[in-house]
Amino acid sequence: MHHSIEKHPAPAAVLFDLDGVLIDTEPQYDVFWRQTGERYRPDLDRLDRQVKGMTLPRILARYFSHLPEAIRQEIATANQAFDLQLEMRPFPGALEFLQALRQTGLKTGLVTSSGDAKLAVVFRTLPIRGFFDTVVSADRITEGKPHPMCYLLAAADLAVRPEQCVVFEDSPAGMTAAKNAAMRLIGLSTTLPEATVRNYTQEVIAGFSDTETILSLITS
Repeated sequence: MHHSIEKHPAPAAVLFDLDGVLIDTEPQYDVFWRQTGERYRPDLDRLDRQVKGMTLPRILARYFSHLPEAIRQEIATANQAFDLQLEMRPFPGALEFLQALRQTGLKTGLVTSSGDAKLAVVFRTLPIRGFFDTVVSADRITEGKPHPMCYLLAAADLAVRPEQCVVFEDSPAGMTAAKNAAMRLIGLSTTLPEATVRNYTQEVIAGFSDTETILSLITS
């Protein structure tokens, strides 16, 4: 098990993506973006696979910039409405893991491509806001994942160096953002096959059901 972990100092903070890591929403987003792609970008194959982990402004700029402003606005409005009626199902063990992590004294952050309106719904629905020392949403950044801005901002919030952070991510954009921030990355094979996640990091877990093992993985 001699990977590149050795060059990371002892962790001071643990940062989490939201969708596909803590809450099982990705299959719902797949439906939305697949349908949106079929309607507005029939030339693209499976838009839902291409946009994972990206902020809405980034998706609109990259895939819909050729469309009239009114259509882009329509897509944005539909996406925001969709956000607000998502079923917020935590992954098995995720809340228990957050709770156990609180006992370790490590700082924590939530770093998501979602906006504040959706987060308000998440925090109303799930009792997780208290588990995080900081929250970085899409509304706090100007460059979305895979740009490292969101993760670097979380480290700054927590007054820790990027290399002292451990990140849990599932999407290509998110995993790339964590690596671009020079943070230690633990990938989740919740959204993509394990073999695909291993292209980004050798440290891959299937989920948070085994709290003790993952805690020891972080602190080892």
